[in-house]
Amino acid sequence: MKKQLLLLLMAVVGLYMVACQSQDGATPSSDGDLEAIQVSAARTAADSTTKTKCKGKLTPIDSTALPSKVISYITTNYAGAQVKFAATDSLGQYVVGISLNSTHTGLLFDASGNFIQIIEKYGKKAKLTAVDITTLPASVTSYVTTNYSGYTIKKAGTNADGNLFVGIANDTTRVVLIFDSAGTFVKVADIPPMNGGRGKGKGRGH
Repeated sequence: MKKQLLLLLMAVVGLYMVACQSQDGATPSSDGDLEAIQVSAARTAADSTTKTKCKGKLTPIDSTALPSKVISYITTNYAGAQVKFAATDSLGQYVVGISLNSTHTGLLFDASGNFIQIIEKYGKKAKLTAVDITTLPASVTSYVTTNYSGYTIKKAGTNADGNLFVGIANDTTRVVLIFDSAGTFVKVADIPPMNGGRGKGKGRGH
């Protein structure tokens, strides 16, 4: 009888631990919230700085879908860099935003994965300056409270244009909102897929 009670107790404790781990895993981490707004800023920067170099709207892709030539170029010339954003345009050209030692760089490759040039002005637009969430304008916090009930503001930062990126999350979902310098809502930012996003990862050969 004692053995059965002991086994039952162990089973209950095991189920409790699994339940706790599941809850912990469902809650977006602080690092994840920061990553989300950084990647969103990179996406926004790419859209605004590649208009003269790329054809058509950029389509985000996972970093693992980049050609091996692109991955090799980044690994050779920017060892240790993280891919923050990757996309293609209507011509099949690749736009890649990377970060190395807090420096953001935009790179343009042709459809075969050959390097073309560095994208000017990308770095400044992609970089975010952290903002204490307790100092956010009342219009921002009010917008979140009104439109995203149950969400909590996790991280915030501004880019070179003065736009404010605000990362919010509930138990399962992470969202990045963009406001202008006056605190007026602009749009919900895209969070493109990155799948870990390290430049030294495997790429798709062409």
